[in-house]
Amino acid sequence: MQDVKPYLDKAQESMEATILFLDEALAHIRAGKANPRILDGVKVDYYGSIVPLTNVATVSTPDAKTIAIQPWEKPMISIIEKAIMDSNVGITPVNNGEIIRLAIPPLTEERRKQLAKQSRSEGEDAKISVRNARRDVIEQVKKLVKDGLSEDVGKDTEADVQKIHDKYIKKIDEMLAEKEKEIMTV
Repeated sequence: MQDVKPYLDKAQESMEATILFLDEALAHIRAGKANPRILDGVKVDYYGSIVPLTNVATVSTPDAKTIAIQPWEKPMISIIEKAIMDSNVGITPVNNGEIIRLAIPPLTEERRKQLAKQSRSEGEDAKISVRNARRDVIEQVKKLVKDGLSEDVGKDTEADVQKIHDKYIKKIDEMLAEKEKEIMTV
């Protein structure tokens, strides 16, 4: 079993990275309630450097339908507004001279279904990635068996990698169910 442990560890690392990527992808799917993470992709020009929005302002959610952005410097308000308009967030910012507010519009039934479909698509991509990691380990173990590793160890390793695979697939299904519930809740 000594020879195959690095392969199992590599597969687990790959599957864990897939889960983190899926979590990030699902966070960017707007679910009808305020979530500051939908602004993670917004970059702002800060004195010649392109930096994330959170580096120049405080982002908070005062209620379930509003995101408030408090710039640390007053001249940044127009720059932040422009960056939000140029991003693909799809929400028009409103400012009162000190704070920028984003009112999260309620989602239509059709839009909810589109977002749920998009979530499932992200989940399917994650499942494919997990399956590929499992397949890679199984192929490597089969090569090791040809090169002299005992068949029993090979079979045990395949069973172990299948258990790891099943655990991550279950985790992906749980994440998708949670996100779909969040999207469909009015």
